[in-house]
Amino acid sequence: MISRGCEQCAKGGKMVLFVYGYCDQRDCFYCPLGENRKNVTDVYANERLVEDDEDVLTEARRMDALGTSITGGEPQEALDRTCHYLSLLKDEFGEDHHTHLYTGITGGRENMRRLSEAGLDEIRFHPPLEQWGELHGTEWEEILYIAREEGLTPAFEIPGIRAEEEFLEFLDEGAAEFCNVNEFEMSQGNYRRMQENGFELKEDHMSAVGGTREEILEVMGDHERVYFCTSVFKDAAQHRRRLKRMARNVRREFDDVTDDGTLVYGKTSVDPERFAELGVPEEFYTVKTNHVEVAWWLLEEMIDEGDLEEGEIVEQYPSYDGQVVERTPLA
Repeated sequence: MISRGCEQCAKGGKMVLFVYGYCDQRDCFYCPLGENRKNVTDVYANERLVEDDEDVLTEARRMDALGTSITGGEPQEALDRTCHYLSLLKDEFGEDHHTHLYTGITGGRENMRRLSEAGLDEIRFHPPLEQWGELHGTEWEEILYIAREEGLTPAFEIPGIRAEEEFLEFLDEGAAEFCNVNEFEMSQGNYRRMQENGFELKEDHMSAVGGTREEILEVMGDHERVYFCTSVFKDAAQHRRRLKRMARNVRREFDDVTDDGTLVYGKTSVDPERFAELGVPEEFYTVKTNHVEVAWWLLEEMIDEGDLEEGEIVEQYPSYDGQVVERTPLA
């Protein structure tokens, strides 16, 4: 089974709203947060540092967001802020803008009520690893029913560290709606701690951890309401499709969009007046402070024919930070 929130992620349609970088309840060795997000109070909408509400709305429009996932840190530890952004998004984009939230604490009825009233649709709980197998009869069982009573869809979202049949029991009992298992991954933020705990990368893989996937699929994979999300799918499908949604919205007339969702254009420091002298239509280039950006194929042709002396082809992400993937000199 794949939830509505996951369907939107698979389409690249979920904006990621990072609301708070602290998590005071525990220090998970596998936490993937990098240094720029861990223990900060900054808010990020995708890659955009948020300075005001309009930044959040602009980023959502930039990618034609179908919904938003709320993450951290621990969003419930910044509940006023979290509820503010939920209300902001629902007020602007309507009830069809699906929202889900990741949390590593139970929070209690008052939090569930406030989150529901603010517009949260789905809450995904991540109980502490050391309690897996002993969650029944604890606050973790209770909060599933409380969340449902308050109008939320309760679910589990857990890292694929090991198989755990207790999560299947919660599904069969009707306490949780679904259980997402994310393939266990190593990142810059957790690499050292993961190694200290005996985990290593899967052979020929950039992020997935070896030795956990097979057991989880054998024990949990046949349940109709368990979804195993692979690291390859996150990178190759979710991330790429989100980039493509952005690229369609932000591309200029002369930008090419690649199959990976990146933008390709030409760049040169030639005097802009040269383009006017050569009769280049204005829709094929734009003048920046100290350079000109132009259709890559046109720049290549102009250099080949000797009309211009230098330039480069630039490939970059369509995200707010505009990270450059590759530069190819032309001469």
